[in-house]
Amino acid sequence: MDITGSTAIVTGGASGIGAAAVRLLAAKGATVVIADLQADKGEALAEEVKGVFAQVDVTNTDQVKAAVDAAVAIAPLRAVVNSAGIGWAQRTIGRDGEYDSAHDLEAYKKVIAINLIGTFDMVRIAATAMSRNEPDEDGCRGAIANLTSVAAFDGQIGQAAYSSSKGGVVGMTLPVARDLSAAGIRLNTIAPGLIDTPIYGEGEASEAFKANLGQNVLFPKRLGKPEELASMVVETITNSYMNAEVIRVDGGIRMPPK
Repeated sequence: MDITGSTAIVTGGASGIGAAAVRLLAAKGATVVIADLQADKGEALAEEVKGVFAQVDVTNTDQVKAAVDAAVAIAPLRAVVNSAGIGWAQRTIGRDGEYDSAHDLEAYKKVIAINLIGTFDMVRIAATAMSRNEPDEDGCRGAIANLTSVAAFDGQIGQAAYSSSKGGVVGMTLPVARDLSAAGIRLNTIAPGLIDTPIYGEGEASEAFKANLGQNVLFPKRLGKPEELASMVVETITNSYMNAEVIRVDGGIRMPPK
């Protein structure tokens, strides 16, 4: 699918994997709407790639709709990448046997709201806009790439909330792709492993930590680069025969319990 002259939306597009996807989609000829809460980074990146920044909290449907409307006002929306998400680590029960020490339920709900429900909300709104596009020679009107995590499959101790949210994104892949097929819209999911993003911080101690972490990867023994993830994301969008798949990009890692 050719995205030249169309628009694309990337949630969580101001940094990390999302920013790498923004740059590659722009290089492919799309005008990218960077949907993120980080205005400073988002606006700077939008200026760099000649795109548009839209301040979006993915738990706010009105803001999701506004980002989609902003994209459609520029050109047909043909690509969406759902990269926005947060992490959380807490064991299901505490060590003292007290109810109040059990996993924070509000934190669990927040992770689900952002990572899972926020992803689905953008999918349903963006796909509705895509359904109005003129189809290409394959009958395709658009494509969506959702970002999940290997934690969807190899959740570690303390990752109940995060793995639940990412597992939900995996679980929606096939049924949503089936739903959207009638409108000529494809949907795939990418499951990153350990990726070198700002979450690990900066400096000598950070680099040492990342090098040690990379030894857990099967091969190559390093953290993945955001550009390597972005390459696969864009492949699922532009390759017209990619549909309803969940693809791990993780160097072969299988996460241990902790």
